[in-house]
Amino acid sequence: MRFKNKVVVITGGAGGVGQALVRLFAAEGARVMISDINADGCQAVVDQARELGAEADCLAGNLREKEYCEAVIARAVERFGGVDILLNNAGIIPRGTIEETTDDMWFTAMDVNLNAAFFLCRAAIPHMKQRGGGAIVNTSSVWGTHPGPGHVAYCTSKGAVAAFSQNLGRDCAPFGIRVNAVCPHEINTPMIRTGFERRGLDPDKAVEELNRTVPLGRIAEPEDIADVIAFLASDQARYIAGATLDVTGAKPVSG
Repeated sequence: MRFKNKVVVITGGAGGVGQALVRLFAAEGARVMISDINADGCQAVVDQARELGAEADCLAGNLREKEYCEAVIARAVERFGGVDILLNNAGIIPRGTIEETTDDMWFTAMDVNLNAAFFLCRAAIPHMKQRGGGAIVNTSSVWGTHPGPGHVAYCTSKGAVAAFSQNLGRDCAPFGIRVNAVCPHEINTPMIRTGFERRGLDPDKAVEELNRTVPLGRIAEPEDIADVIAFLASDQARYIAGATLDVTGAKPVSG
């Protein structure tokens, strides 16, 4: 029960990694506040958390809106009395070179992947200070720290998340607030499978091909990433701050 009575805010909670995070933190005693644009998915995950014996609530909305980001934190404080852990897990993957990237693709990537993390952190940190500390884990990407081809908006936004996390890690450490970033490679989630479908590929076959490119033998499952995020949020990582942690199965970014 690493997170007994800890208040955790999880964005993208209805997605692949998000659901794994909710299950993990609920099973380990946390009080869970869930954010996602999918209202039905949000409520379904709340129900899962409650079945595991956790207190849980959700607020569905669009992370592109500053007011919504601030409202998520306010709801957690109102419902549970504060915030101990913030997991900025939500993200999108627009694909394209600079010539293929529209204004909307660019600004949506920056809003969801970067700006939302800024607004959520800015709203949560004062409450963490009041509680004498806390932990923030932002989801960057190895494609942000080592950019690959054909994803200019995604790589730029995730690279900024890594730098943002390192900066906050240094600024917040004196207050007992540890800020780190996890940098995954490919993950076997509905998001990646939907991307394959949009390109006319069979998702199962595409994942099998990706598995063969990873030295450990497979791409990550959501639980693989959730376990690392939970470690960084826990007291087991009490001396880790301002770090960006690659979780890649030893697969480099190629291209």
